[in-house]
Amino acid sequence: MKFKLESKDQNSKARAGEIQTDHGLIQTPIFMPVGTAGSVKAVHQRELTYDVKAQIILGNTYHLYLRPGLDVLEKAGGLHKFIGWSSPILTDSGGYQVFSLEGNRKIKEEGVVFKSHIDGSKHHFTPESVMDIQRTIGADIIMAFDECTPYPCDWSYAKNSMHLTHRWLKRCIDHFDSTTGKYGYAQSLFPIVQGSTYKDLRKDAAHFVSDQDREGNAIGGLSVGEPAEMMYEMTDLVTDILPEDKPRYLMGVGTPANILEGIALGIDMFDCVMPTRNARNGMLFTSEGIINIRNERWKMDFSPLDSGFHSHVSNFYTKAYLRHLTISKEMLAAQIASIHNLSFYLWLVTQAREHILAGDFSSWKNTMVEKVSRRL
Repeated sequence: MKFKLESKDQNSKARAGEIQTDHGLIQTPIFMPVGTAGSVKAVHQRELTYDVKAQIILGNTYHLYLRPGLDVLEKAGGLHKFIGWSSPILTDSGGYQVFSLEGNRKIKEEGVVFKSHIDGSKHHFTPESVMDIQRTIGADIIMAFDECTPYPCDWSYAKNSMHLTHRWLKRCIDHFDSTTGKYGYAQSLFPIVQGSTYKDLRKDAAHFVSDQDREGNAIGGLSVGEPAEMMYEMTDLVTDILPEDKPRYLMGVGTPANILEGIALGIDMFDCVMPTRNARNGMLFTSEGIINIRNERWKMDFSPLDSGFHSHVSNFYTKAYLRHLTISKEMLAAQIASIHNLSFYLWLVTQAREHILAGDFSSWKNTMVEKVSRRL
């Protein structure tokens, strides 16, 4: 993997760059649709490519490990071939999912023992096994195994968790570097900066992660319930430390406004289930603001979902029609809304990139944050 920094904004830490992988080029800043179990919910791969214009998607190690299982994925030749996706894929380590199984998992120095949410069967993840699992899944970018601390948590817990994450990271790196991929293309390992919402811990973690000198770095443990301003403060602090010549990935973020503010703080990569999850509940993100399509006001509105950017579904279908489908619980409603929201997210980061390159990102960002945050 290679990262080229193309341009930096003069009035913020925003940057435009390119990530070159064996499965293609990623232009940053970028948003990655979440395909948890090998599927971006309600969206075909063809639509991801031609309508959404996704450049990279995300899969989840925990879910793919349980279903369809590593034997199926390896027999298929990896996740790319299994799902019919020829562009880059990133897998998260499954750490967030495992640690969210409170009451059904036990954390030890060696790793984590947990029970499947599907059938209650017992499983064991270690830093080494998670590297092997992600090698088998076959993502272009794989994540180190970490503990994602809850919010809030006390300083002592956050400190001990951070040090455990660092010991696990060393084991991830040693095992990753002693193995090779299975499908004939390169894979890259990203460490994750933890430390909860404590400045001293975030600084220590950012320095430790930077010292590992991997091809990219991630920031985890944010967007887990803390106030947005606190998330921005931690992100700002960490991006001051992480190396400038490597991509920075803010995990699990977020709203359109969160993404714009994250870009201004020097983040290059984002993912979140929000555009598809909220779409299935009738929430649309648009270039003019947020729409609850269930509201009565859209019943007789025959204007396009959003004519502010080029997207087939956004310009073809009307608000009145999508409201009808949503109220009627038609499956097509989830499809249209999901494609629209993802198309909007990809349009938004592409616009951010163009304004960084043009040199007027900060003024554009301030206007857009206000627009995309208002309720219509």
